Order: sequence, then C-alpha cells, then structure tokens
Amino acid sequence: MFKVLEERQKQVFTKGKDSTEIACGKQSAAGSVSQRACVFCGSRVVLYPIADALHLIHGPVGCAAYTWDIRGSLSSGPQLHRLSFSTDLQEKDVVFGGEPKLYGALIKLIEKYKPAAAFVYSTCIVGIIGDDVAAICRKVEQETKIRVLPVNSEGFSGTKKDGYKAACDVLEKIVGTGSIRETGKYPLNILGDFNLAGELWMLEKYYKRMGVDVISSITGDGRINNIAHAHNAKLNLVQCSGSMIHLAKSMEEKYEIPFKKVSYFGIEDMSEALYEVARFFKSDELMEKARELVREEIGELVPALEKYRKALTGKKAAIYVGGAFKAISLVKALRLIGVQTVVVGSQTGNEDDYALLQKLCDEGTFIVDDSNPLELSHMVKETGADIFIGGVKERPIAYKIGIGFCDHNHERKLALAGYEGMLNFAKEVYASAMSPVWKYIRNKSLDSSHQ
Repeated sequence: MFKVLEERQKQVFTKGKDSTEIACGKQSAAGSVSQRACVFCGSRVVLYPIADALHLIHGPVGCAAYTWDIRGSLSSGPQLHRLSFSTDLQEKDVVFGGEPKLYGALIKLIEKYKPAAAFVYSTCIVGIIGDDVAAICRKVEQETKIRVLPVNSEGFSGTKKDGYKAACDVLEKIVGTGSIRETGKYPLNILGDFNLAGELWMLEKYYKRMGVDVISSITGDGRINNIAHAHNAKLNLVQCSGSMIHLAKSMEEKYEIPFKKVSYFGIEDMSEALYEVARFFKSDELMEKARELVREEIGELVPALEKYRKALTGKKAAIYVGGAFKAISLVKALRLIGVQTVVVGSQTGNEDDYALLQKLCDEGTFIVDDSNPLELSHMVKETGADIFIGGVKERPIAYKIGIGFCDHNHERKLALAGYEGMLNFAKEVYASAMSPVWKYIRNKSLDSSHQ
C-alpha cells in the first residue's frame, strides 16, 4: 500500500478496509499538487459557453491562454465566446494600475462586437494590485448601455469550486431581468450542461419528444436573453451540481423554482432524468411518453453494446473527474459494459456523493477526494487498471503508466451524454483499453519479431 500524505489520510478510502467516512470539501493540502484548478478557471468554464457575450480576462495573457477554448461547447449561433480577449497586464500596469487598460479594452471591444453583455474576469494579479474592476464596469455600462458584469475570480488560496460560486453570483444578476412571458405546459431550465460536443441538443430533443419546453440552458449554447427569462420555468434540472448548485438554490429562494439533481450519463441515469420530470409535473401523459422514448432508445442501444461488453468484461477502470455526479454515472455505465471500477475520485464531491459511491463500488475500490498525480499513479498501478477515465491533467498519468485513457472532461469533442453518448462511450473505452499498443509498452521484453 502506498503512503498518503498525513494531511490527506482521511481523504483516501478503501471500501471494505477503512472507516466509512471520508473527508471532503477541504482546501488542498500544501505540496500535494492537487488536480484542481484555480478560481478564475472555475468561473471561466461555467460562463464560457454563453455565446453572445463578450468575455474579457483582466490579467496577464497567460491566464487567457490557459483557458482559451477550454470547453468543447458548441453554439447554434454566435461564436463570440470562442475569442479569448485579455488586457495583457505587463509590469508597468502592475506598478501604475491596470484600470485605464481595462476601460480602453472594454470600450473598443463593445464598439466592435456589440455583445449582448460583457463579462470581466479578475485574475490573481488584479486582486494584488487592487484595480477597482467593478467601478470600471459600471462606468462602461453607463456609457455603452451594454450590461458589463465583473466576475470576482481572483484568489490564490481558492479553488475551481470557488470559481463556480463566483460565476453563479454573476448569473444571479442576469436571471429575472427578463419579462414574464407565456411558456408551454411543462417549462424547465437545464442547469450545468455545457453543450460539450452538442450534448445539449440531444437532451433538448428527448424533452421535446416528451412535450417539455426547455426555457433556458445555463450555460450550454447560452444566450443572455434566455438566461434573463429563466425565471419563467417551473423546474430546474441540475446536472453538474458542483458548478450550479448555488444558482439553483438562489432561484428556489427568489422565484420559488424547485430543483432536481440529475445526470445524463449512462442508460440508468439518463432514463431516470426523463422520469424525474414526469414525476415532478405529476403527469401520466409525460410518464407514458418518457417510457415510450426509453423503450425505443434502449431497444436500439443494448444490442449495439453487446459486442463491446463481451470484449471488455473483466477489464478494470480508474476514474478521476471534476464533478462527483460524473463519477457516479461512470461507475454505472462501466458496469453495463462489463468493466469494474477499481479507483474513483473527484475534485468537488460531498459526503452524499461519496456515500453513494461506496454503495456502488466493489470491495477494495479506492475512493479519493481531491487527489494528486502521485496518489493517482500509485492507486492505478496497485489495482492493475486497464484504462483511466479523466480530464486533461489525468491524461499524462495514464500514458506514463502505460494504460489507455478516455477523455471525459470539458475539453472533449465526443458526445458522451444521452443514449447516443452511451454507445460513443462504449466505443471509446473499447478502442482505448483494447489497443494492442499497450502490450508493447508494458512488456518491453517482447521478441523483436512481434514489434
């Protein structure tokens, strides 16, 4: 068994061996090189998919480069969100202040692009030098009549999760600014889907087949006007609760819109997300349409999955993702195709998430909160995992160890949600885990005639 840092002893748990309690929601231990990202990155990934807004990073150009086009978020219209604007603060700006540069950049960009709104992200250096970003935003808003919203995302000690809250604080200022308007019989919002590889469009198609009216997606394929009218919905469906729970709770308090946590990954959770809507609206009509849709989709999907299940049965997987909701769904989806989960963890999971993971996982599974490369490497090696499912920071770990990698983070270009996504996921796991290249990497003593 590998040695865990003393400060992290209670954040690494082995099912069937350790206490059932796992610590979570803690600041990352100093020196552990957490897989988490910064506050600015967290706010950026949430707000980025709002396609008709101007996104301006107030800070060094490196911050903009780090988060440029970081989501595979597709837009059905404007592409303004894909431009990563920065004030590019230099040494002189740090000494004398960057407010003039910010003001000039906003005026020029708003004049050129005429956005529906503008977001100004404060980075760590801005928090140090003390630029009054909010005052500049108010001044530009008065002059241009365009909504200019400061995103308070500076902070060395904060994490990506703090950035999620900063983004929700900004979204709260937009929601409800639109008028009350007529909606369908069953209006809802989808919170926490970011339209990676067009997944939102699949989900909207499912709900439309049921007769449900999606008022707004916050923030996938987002539009400022739709978000402003989101208070017209009667239900919020929250997929990524780590990023959107603050907004969901705020809307419940201000507009009396209840929320339900759902997941769109895997057959079980995708189907439950449809049934949950029918149960909420207490509609037999909706429930029957949901059941019909599920029967039709599963009838086509299950036979298509069979060849992958046969090939993958007995394989082992390690999972480390940002949101615990994804980890939970992935354990279920992998089991459906015969793959056992031996390592699972997240950056932002809570007590309920880890309790559910304990119920889902087999004896001996490592369950970890806020891990780091050294821990992950040891756990993957110790369990003999065949494939690692994670994000951009986990990819090098998998390749260094010599196992297949499946990208399930926000940079991906392959749709993995919904029923179509489940088939794509099975194909991806199969192609990664079964590639013949791994036997050459793992067994370097192979006869040269086989190379």
